[in-house]
Amino acid sequence: MDFSILNQVLNPILNPLLTLVSDPNNPFFGAIIGVFIIATVVAFVITVANKLLVDQDRLQFLQKEMKGFQQDMMAAQKSGDPKAMADMQKKQTEFMSLQKEMMFNSFKPMIVTFVPIIIIFYWMGGNPLINQMWLNLPTFAYYVLLVPIFHTFYHQSAGVPVVAIEWLGWYILCSFAMSLIWRKLLGLKGGAM
Repeated sequence: MDFSILNQVLNPILNPLLTLVSDPNNPFFGAIIGVFIIATVVAFVITVANKLLVDQDRLQFLQKEMKGFQQDMMAAQKSGDPKAMADMQKKQTEFMSLQKEMMFNSFKPMIVTFVPIIIIFYWMGGNPLINQMWLNLPTFAYYVLLVPIFHTFYHQSAGVPVVAIEWLGWYILCSFAMSLIWRKLLGLKGGAM
């Protein structure tokens, strides 16, 4: 795939988001707001895909059934009753089919949204307005938001203060928060985010 064509298409659409707001004291302010907007839009698209492609009532039913089966299995194990354990082993086939159905339902939105999200991530990672950005956090927020864990998944660039997150960490935080908000607003009952 010719990635220059991808940049020619996405730059005119997404670059204005990165320069929408500027602050002379913080050269990354526009990129911070732009990444927030992109994360919000992506979270919305994923949530809408979940709403349209997954039967929420069926998903909630499957979750309750699986939880009930797991509780029954634990009770049978604790009791040590061989008959109860044998009954649970017989029910395990039914449980596996419910688990398979739930997994398939959870994957439907991912199948639809995967390629567009990968394209957006590729563009963000290659855009110098974004990939050089970092956001300085107060020390308490740095640890409360578990940022040190994020740093195990990606590098920290030279020149970035220790109590800061780069674009990917900022995207993850924004995306997670906005996903929760969109799920609540659109009435999603459960399932994968």
